[in-house]
Amino acid sequence: MCAPEEAASWEWELDAFAPPGLDSALAAAVRMSEVLREHGLLRPDSLRWRWFVKGRGSVGTTELAVPESPTEGELSRGIAGSRPVAHPNAEVGALRMSGTGSWFDAEGAERRERDLVVLTVYPEERHLAAEVAVFHDIWGYCDFRGEPHPKVQARNAPRLASALRALERLLGTAPEPGEATYFGRADGYGPAMPDLIDGKGPDLTDRL
Repeated sequence: MCAPEEAASWEWELDAFAPPGLDSALAAAVRMSEVLREHGLLRPDSLRWRWFVKGRGSVGTTELAVPESPTEGELSRGIAGSRPVAHPNAEVGALRMSGTGSWFDAEGAERRERDLVVLTVYPEERHLAAEVAVFHDIWGYCDFRGEPHPKVQARNAPRLASALRALERLLGTAPEPGEATYFGRADGYGPAMPDLIDGKGPDLTDRL
């Protein structure tokens, strides 16, 4: 099951990795997506962002199709070509890169799922940051009904942890856990263990 909010997220401050700005954000997005792709968690096919004008706020949203193996230059040209004609000074907001990923069920069968892992990079003028978020229940000990599924967790959570550690090595800094939501929070390199009552976790389906 997929939640409307993050089940867990991890955030990186990247000021020591690269200078702030759009070019650095695109380079970080490409390199981070390569790591996630190598782990089978994100095959990017879409880049989405909002345009902002100082003093006015958001003036629209653009979604760009991402090629099989995107480069910083391709993404930069795509963004430049989609700038709103009526707002030539519009700035790019948070860059959300999404696509499909692979997960494994309790029997070990591989399955594909949209937005299994979502990567967001923030190209602010004075600060560069990135976030990796997960929205599905396959990473935790229980599904969103509160039913334990340790076999599913065992087949998927280590892959996520391995990818997060690889990103840590790439970026040269450890991630901070993102904000907790109704659906969970990060603890280390995976979702936190829920509080169990009679062997079951909380039933979260009322918000699905």
